Amino acid sequence: MSDCLFCKIAAGEIPCDKVYEDDDILGFKDINPKGPVHILFIPKKHYATLNDIPSSDILLIGKIFAVVQKVAKEQGVAESGYRTLINTNRNSGQIVFHAHWHLIGGKPLGPMA
Repeated sequence: MSDCLFCKIAAGEIPCDKVYEDDDILGFKDINPKGPVHILFIPKKHYATLNDIPSSDILLIGKIFAVVQKVAKEQGVAESGYRTLINTNRNSGQIVFHAHWHLIGGKPLGPMA
């Protein structure tokens, strides 16, 4: 999608601080981190929200969670704890309409409000 910020990042048109990349997924540091570790994971294929990922791509969701787990270990937050968060649509707080997963850790995060 030509006007999507995350599509431009995935295409290499906008630089990012990459943490993970394969043919399907890109992981990069959030530019406005909510913790010492705050990484975003996006499918390289554009889906506006989690709701838009079709059942034919259901394995992609599992793959992203496996990558989150791997990167959490590499970042040293797997044992102390981390939060995985997906905002879906406006009422959740989604502001970039390209499905993405947050990995946040490195400090006590407390309960969700």
